[in-house]
Amino acid sequence: MSNQLLINLSFLTPEPTGIGTYAANIFPELQQLEPTLLVSAPIDNYSCYKIPDNLTPDRGPKGQINRLLWTQFELPKIYKNLQSSLMFCPIPEAPLYSRCRYIVTVHDLIPLRFPQKFSRLTAYFRYYIPQVLWQAEHIICDSQATATDITDFFQIPAGKMTVIPLACDNINFRYLDLPAKNYFLYTGRHDPYKNLERLIAAFASLADRTNYELWLAGPPNAYTPQSIAQVEELGLQSSVKFLGYVAYSQLPVLMNQAIALVSPTLWEGFGLPILEAMACGTPVLTSNLSSMPEVAGDAALLVNPYSVGEIAHAMQTVATDSKVRSNLKKASLARSAQFSWNKTGKATANILQQYL
Repeated sequence: MSNQLLINLSFLTPEPTGIGTYAANIFPELQQLEPTLLVSAPIDNYSCYKIPDNLTPDRGPKGQINRLLWTQFELPKIYKNLQSSLMFCPIPEAPLYSRCRYIVTVHDLIPLRFPQKFSRLTAYFRYYIPQVLWQAEHIICDSQATATDITDFFQIPAGKMTVIPLACDNINFRYLDLPAKNYFLYTGRHDPYKNLERLIAAFASLADRTNYELWLAGPPNAYTPQSIAQVEELGLQSSVKFLGYVAYSQLPVLMNQAIALVSPTLWEGFGLPILEAMACGTPVLTSNLSSMPEVAGDAALLVNPYSVGEIAHAMQTVATDSKVRSNLKKASLARSAQFSWNKTGKATANILQQYL
């Protein structure tokens, strides 16, 4: 019997990541296509084909190398043996120079926009990803910003891509009617493109800064010591809190009670925390670049992320103007309701159906 559609989930880790969450949430709409999932552990209610369990990112560089070798040499054999006609890869990985027909999702090209010397990831995006995309039947992108990047970096025509926005878990992220507290909230990693240096500088320049705190939620990494040193240099130790990793279930309360979510990032493929905050009715302050305006629409304060002054002015405004906060809350709830995983899944299923 032919299994027409394969879904390659070789990247799934035991603990869900953002991409794992994306894949899990679109599955219900893909089930109608009767796919076979390539997984190391079975998933209930799906036809599954067992693959090795040493291919995942949590295994470090070795896991990445194992997965690329498996993708190149073993995956085409599985595709042929199962008599498949199409493969869907929720990340831009697929076997090169094979007879496999495939569709991939690209979430962002940030390693190319902000390259790091001697980075395996930068090399992976510079040399492997373009070949995958050129050989793909079609490409799904989280945002128009990512689609534009693909054309700009790789000269791939826009007609080969479809933009399908992500969504958020609106059962977990919702308005809770909790008393507001006096902190601005940032959620995410501490990488340079996240722009924490300018965010901390903007917070330090607030006229009535002693009335507020800045809470930074996200797992520490190699860049965290730089942020801690900046906080110490500015004498902000008592008002800037590094919360570390915050459990998924605790984020909605943090968001609901914040003055605003502040995310003046320099670039994002989509910017899920913005949508999650808006689903909580939390005012959002974010960048006017890349995908941020696509996600936020007119429901957020958009600033030039390279301007400390603009970031500070927007923080001051949302903290002191109750009318602005009220308007942003209403607009945020309305805007977030326009996104749903059902829509994302249906749109993805429609694309796959066209190529089966």
